[in-house]
Amino acid sequence: MAALGWLTPRRRSATARSVLAGEASAEAARKTSQDATTPAAPDHVEPEPEFPVLGDDRAAAFFDLDNTVMQGAALFHFGRGLYKRKFFDTRELARFAWQQAWFRLAGVEDPEHMQEARDSALSIVKGHRVAELQSIGEEIYDEYMAERIWPGTRALAQAHLDAGQKVWLVTAAPVEIATVIARRLGLTGALGTVAESVDGVYTGRLVGEPLHGPAKAEAVRALAAAEGLDLSRCAAYSDSHNDIPMLSLVGHPYAINPDAKLRKHARRLDWRLRDYRTGRKAAKVGIPAAAGVGAVAGGTAAAIALTRRRR
Repeated sequence: MAALGWLTPRRRSATARSVLAGEASAEAARKTSQDATTPAAPDHVEPEPEFPVLGDDRAAAFFDLDNTVMQGAALFHFGRGLYKRKFFDTRELARFAWQQAWFRLAGVEDPEHMQEARDSALSIVKGHRVAELQSIGEEIYDEYMAERIWPGTRALAQAHLDAGQKVWLVTAAPVEIATVIARRLGLTGALGTVAESVDGVYTGRLVGEPLHGPAKAEAVRALAAAEGLDLSRCAAYSDSHNDIPMLSLVGHPYAINPDAKLRKHARRLDWRLRDYRTGRKAAKVGIPAAAGVGAVAGGTAAAIALTRRRR
């Protein structure tokens, strides 16, 4: 861990939590990763990336999940599945629905909603077994998530896999659920929020903090070090300005379905942009539509997937 003495105690504590979360996520990801030898073919293939994806054993690709790989928020879809299985009541389901509506219409993540979701979700899953949430995650992926994968982004991931590179999801979703999604997409593995468990049972606490913003960058950095990757040869993809720390780590940053802040930042730095939303949605946020029309969080918590720390 880098020396943090120059920071104020509050900033030092926040940075330490980000590093802890990132290192824990990288360790969990390497334990659960798989070889992406025969991934499922995408339903629709988009054009190849603008830059050639070459065989390079020191390069990898890192993909954000919500609104980058999957339309909308994983939180809401997983929340629906947990509600169906009577993990919580109608009032809590309505809260998930409001958060999803905000996410899709405003294109931003409301910190107050995210914190509220996290707190309620941790209480919901406390005492449940890790294996139980993993099994439910498999079912809910089929029920609600599979049809919401952006074909264009899936094709970009496939280009990296075809070149022999590893491809990782990087998300605030619990690492157990993120791993389910990565496996079903034929990806290498996932970096996600790590929740504390004792003897396979969730305690209701996190290791560090949710994998968001700076914590994502720390996770990618830790995984790259463990895997012997050269980040200047790696690629990263995200829709959110919150992921600028992660995007800034790599030599090939991509803004996918970008929010306004990320779009502005990407244009200023000449980062590559792609938009897989419908023309109507793209026009609404002021971005030309590229080719292709874009076709929760469980583990520790149905809502950890969208937990965001106030910035």
